[in-house]
Amino acid sequence: MHASTDSRIHANGSIAVIFAAQRSGRDAEGYAAMAEAMDALAAQQPGYLGMDHGGGADGFGITVSYWADDASARAWRDNREHRAAREAGRDRWYAHYTLHVARIERGYAWP
Repeated sequence: MHASTDSRIHANGSIAVIFAAQRSGRDAEGYAAMAEAMDALAAQQPGYLGMDHGGGADGFGITVSYWADDASARAWRDNREHRAAREAGRDRWYAHYTLHVARIERGYAWP
């Protein structure tokens, strides 16, 4: 399993976008390049708070991105480059995925 984590606690009322996906196994290099580009692009968006990601050798992964508010999360969804990456993901990189948007009610961290 590989993971990257954002250890900050995000404010009550902020938004978590939870993306769980099974990769298709096709074009691993293209996927890695696009994932890196989208991580960098997301970090430049207004309202971006951070991201957690974990994935296994079987190609299943979960990414949670955090946003200051719903408008920021929607703006990321509607970003032209992000939209193109999603289409490429559906065409090449994902066998299936789910996406949930949730409001953060409280958070904890340890240690």
